[in-house]
Amino acid sequence: MMAVSNSPRPPIVAMIGGGQLARMTHQAAIALGQTLRVLAASAEDPAAQVTPDVVLGAHTDLDALRRAAAGADALTFDHEHVPTEMLETLVAEGVTVYPPPEALVHAQDKLVMRRKLAALGAPIPRFTAVAGVDDVDAFAELVGGPVVVKTVRGGYDGRGVVLTRDLAHAREVVAGYLADGVAVLLEERVSMRRELSALVARSPFGQGAAWPVVETVQRDGICVTVLAPAPGLPDALAGEAEQLGLRLAAELGVVGVLAVELFETTEGTLLVNELAMRPHNSGHWTMDGAVTSQFEQHLRAVLDYPLGDTRPLAPVTVMANVLGAPSAPAMGIDERLHHLFGRIPEAKVHFYGKAERPGRKVGHVNIVGCDLQDVDRVRERAERAAHWLSHAEWTDGWDGHGHG
Repeated sequence: MMAVSNSPRPPIVAMIGGGQLARMTHQAAIALGQTLRVLAASAEDPAAQVTPDVVLGAHTDLDALRRAAAGADALTFDHEHVPTEMLETLVAEGVTVYPPPEALVHAQDKLVMRRKLAALGAPIPRFTAVAGVDDVDAFAELVGGPVVVKTVRGGYDGRGVVLTRDLAHAREVVAGYLADGVAVLLEERVSMRRELSALVARSPFGQGAAWPVVETVQRDGICVTVLAPAPGLPDALAGEAEQLGLRLAAELGVVGVLAVELFETTEGTLLVNELAMRPHNSGHWTMDGAVTSQFEQHLRAVLDYPLGDTRPLAPVTVMANVLGAPSAPAMGIDERLHHLFGRIPEAKVHFYGKAERPGRKVGHVNIVGCDLQDVDRVRERAERAAHWLSHAEWTDGWDGHGHG
């Protein structure tokens, strides 16, 4: 374990990216007597609004990365888009980068990730690299079913993922990407029951910790709801998912939080879908539903502190994302909060300081329940609260003014 510092100043963690993940990591840093430094593209970025230690610049600018890293005890990430070679340069210059670039590349490049997982014997969908459109025909014949086209780099929240309708559509999508110079891969479309997420953390010392496996509910490629723990998940499968997450964190050399997004197939098996090496949307429930939040845990990990307890604080926690409505309501956010707290006082609201735009994640709501059988009721309340905050309308038709 890292030698304990006797420095009079608190450690400095620098996070590349000034989005909501950095903002919530800064909230956790405050409780530890620390300040998170962020490299933000704009002073209006969510994290730049709240931390006093902001470096403005692009994550693709080596000079900006150096300025963010100067004097920091560890450099970490709010997103995976920093060029690998720039991170390798920083490491060569003595910067402590967590997760290290040789680990992070597996969250940056889906083809590198798929090949590594295959080599490790991890359960994954069948896949292939694509050199030309004709590769689509051969792969479709091999899997005997529909295929998914994914960009090798840069996709998130449903971007860069196309569920093709048929062979002609798949050829058309691949041809379009290749014509634009975008590398893609093909995967078989999995017959799945639902999507799960195994969230774990690992320290440089090699300590690992896992939260309960959760169910993630997607709409249009964006996570809308997280149910913690995943309802009705057999203990054996939950244990398998947690152990898989911990094994991959160790095998890949991850330091910090790792989210392993999983498919639970209709046959009752697990397949790895994606990896994220940072705090993750599927872990937002831990802010109010676990002993240690994912954001505090990420800081503990990159500073090589002993990791925190990951036990849930309640039998069930539901997180619902607040996604911008098609058009922003006339009612201001302050009045929406006023009505929400009057009606659902147990709602824990987390806003990100972002302008409302259609479909944009502007916040989330956590609600905890005291009975595992209560998951449907808690889910309904969390989703109703999130919809109210984004649309200023109650999904059950309730009229606050009409009810006095």
